[in-house]
Amino acid sequence: MFKNYVKVAWRNLLRNRTFSFINITGLAVGLGCFLLIALYVLDELSYDRYYNKAGNIYRINADVRWGGQELRVAETSDMMGPILKEDYAQIQEYTRIYSHSGNTKLIRKGSEYITETRTAYVDSTFFNVFAFPALEGDTRTALNVPYAVVMTASAAARYFGSANNAIGKTIEVQDGGKDVPYKVTAVIANIPGNTHFHFDLLFSMQSLDYKWGQIGNVNFHTYLLLKPGTDYKAFEKKFPAYIKKHLIPAMKDFQIYSMADLEKSGNGFRFSLIPVTQIHLYSDRQGGEELSPPGSVQYVAIFSAVALFILLIAVVNFMNLTTARSAGRAREVGVRKALGTARGELVMQFLTESTLMVFLSLLIGIGIAFLALPLFNSLSGKTMTLASLFSPVILPLLIALPFAVSLLAGSYPAFFLSGFKPIEVLKGQLKAGTKSGWLRSTLVVVQFTISIVLIIATIVVFRQLRYIETRDLGFNKEQVLIIDGVDALGNNADVFKREVTQLSGVKAGTLSAFLPVSKSARNVYNVFKDPVQTASNSFNVETWAIDDGYFPTIGIKVLKGRNFSPGFTTDSSAVIINEAAARILGYADPVGKNIYTFNDAGKPTTYPVIGVVKNFNFETLHHEVRPLMFTLQRSTGLASFKVNTSLIAPLIGKIRDKWAALAPGIPFSFRFLDDSFNEMYQSEQQVGKIATIFSVLAILISCLGMFGLATFVAEQRTKEMGIRKVLGASIQGIVRLLSADFIKLVAIAFVIATPFSWWIMRKWLQDFVYRVNFSWWIFLAAGLAALLIALVTVSFQAIRAALANPVRSLRMD
Repeated sequence: MFKNYVKVAWRNLLRNRTFSFINITGLAVGLGCFLLIALYVLDELSYDRYYNKAGNIYRINADVRWGGQELRVAETSDMMGPILKEDYAQIQEYTRIYSHSGNTKLIRKGSEYITETRTAYVDSTFFNVFAFPALEGDTRTALNVPYAVVMTASAAARYFGSANNAIGKTIEVQDGGKDVPYKVTAVIANIPGNTHFHFDLLFSMQSLDYKWGQIGNVNFHTYLLLKPGTDYKAFEKKFPAYIKKHLIPAMKDFQIYSMADLEKSGNGFRFSLIPVTQIHLYSDRQGGEELSPPGSVQYVAIFSAVALFILLIAVVNFMNLTTARSAGRAREVGVRKALGTARGELVMQFLTESTLMVFLSLLIGIGIAFLALPLFNSLSGKTMTLASLFSPVILPLLIALPFAVSLLAGSYPAFFLSGFKPIEVLKGQLKAGTKSGWLRSTLVVVQFTISIVLIIATIVVFRQLRYIETRDLGFNKEQVLIIDGVDALGNNADVFKREVTQLSGVKAGTLSAFLPVSKSARNVYNVFKDPVQTASNSFNVETWAIDDGYFPTIGIKVLKGRNFSPGFTTDSSAVIINEAAARILGYADPVGKNIYTFNDAGKPTTYPVIGVVKNFNFETLHHEVRPLMFTLQRSTGLASFKVNTSLIAPLIGKIRDKWAALAPGIPFSFRFLDDSFNEMYQSEQQVGKIATIFSVLAILISCLGMFGLATFVAEQRTKEMGIRKVLGASIQGIVRLLSADFIKLVAIAFVIATPFSWWIMRKWLQDFVYRVNFSWWIFLAAGLAALLIALVTVSFQAIRAALANPVRSLRMD
């Protein structure tokens, strides 16, 4: 019996090639898109879940309110982990990671150096918390001594050819102008991509040159491994006791001696734990402090919805076209029922046809996903493979998908067609297809509602991206060339800057480790406006060490006072602040006023304010501009030059020659400030591109369905069109008549889609402090685009029907 079902189903597919092609193509594209997005979503959800202790690992986050500012950071002091481990038995282990922008390392290989950016200092307990498999050596003891390093397999191959050749060997790390040897004590497997940090070299924490014991500073990512069964939410309630016992005594210089004094001052601390499995999607700490650019659970939800929408559109097409073809199957159903075929058998027949079509579509969809995967990886920044489709997670989904889709898509047509009454059909009394007209109309509205929502979402995303590109950021990111790793020049850094600025095409230059982009160096000081510090007169401020060429090079405008100048020897003890810092100080004109901070010896030091610069965005537009202070100090992490880019290639060649002469063997690495700026919005750009592609595909699938329906309607009304033409109807009138119903459906879809898309995109934009506003034309443009697409799709068949010979139309049976 089943063999007969398949045979009949195959014959019906071949008999109705046009509709079969439309159905199979629409489903294939929909399933291909669904599989690609499913890979993306599952990859995003898999981050940090492969550790055998992942369910008990948590990172400490800190929310600091001080001096009217709210800071949400992912780091703690160097002391917090050890103190908590000693005070609370619920902690099985702790570990810390120190990885700042200064952790770029130059590693000697022969007579040359290799620049390594994926480096960190970690505690000897690191592998007790994060159990990466060891390929060589013993990770339990590998970092117990100073000047030890653990490598990944790729790093070991880079320096020693293979993992087993690396053990016991040394690498030389340039530090302070000399090469410091580190012994390779273990080699681990490459850290997977679905991890919230990516390192190739892990140095022992005992090698870090750091002023230990600063309980008020936040420079370390601290992780706790809680004992099994510990409720981390309950453990969070112990943090106030930690603050009372350890932080309050350190705040006596602020005249805070108790928790009551802290609350009275309006300041406060709150520590919380975030599961390591949630960091990638749910963490949104400030200042680019995440160890890797995080994802967004919001985008995962959006893409999941898009995948379901596209699949729904494809399923709607199937249901529409199958029910529309009921006229051609009515007599078949009537005859088979008259010959004694049970309704259940008819249902099985039609479900078999649906399942066969869906299986064919799935095979083609897998092929589409395979061909599109490299492009999708490029857009999404992933390294997914088609083999992931057959993983234990996705394979059951892949097996169940065709049955679920065929049941969903084929159930209504099967029950609708099998419900025809044989007497009515054989007498010609059934107006086939009319009973399902309301359903087809509803499904077309659903399709175009989804399409209009996707069009509006794409417009809003690209408007926000355009706003980011064109907004006055307070600095000029164009034509700024950045040379990395200038620390390697040592005392020659100033010579390099001077020689490069003398080149034709170079307008200005500066040496500084600080730039107004994420992952640049960061440094926070606590300053106060009166000679005696209190909790009420102090606040935290970003502090950047720069030279006198910084503002002209980066294009930052001095609003009041002046820039640093070599002609003023006292400028080394002066500061320049931004408008946000000036607002907190509360002076109408802060120039000439003093601010105070503690020096390295713990003594209050006076700094006169000599200038105020315009606020500029040195973090993403997700965050407000925070207080910023500049000091005139030597900082040689980066060299930045304002250049004329019309002849950039020969200019870079000349700069490279200067570098080679001053730093033989040191790699020359450069980038442009606008590229680094764009990297901050990489996830938004990826979303915009992917949303555009899937919006176009969703509209394409909708058009396939509408084309099929238009073809069916034209066939159904062939005689009517012939009579109208004989009676004098114009071609334009017939086209308008056939198109009117579809235009009404698109109008209804527009009315439904507008408020929904406004709500969902408003929530997306709320994540940006600085954002575009909704404009009425966005909705109008989306509606007109959908209407135009529908008209173009339907008009082809409408014009074809209007141009048909009425004599032939009237002769048709």
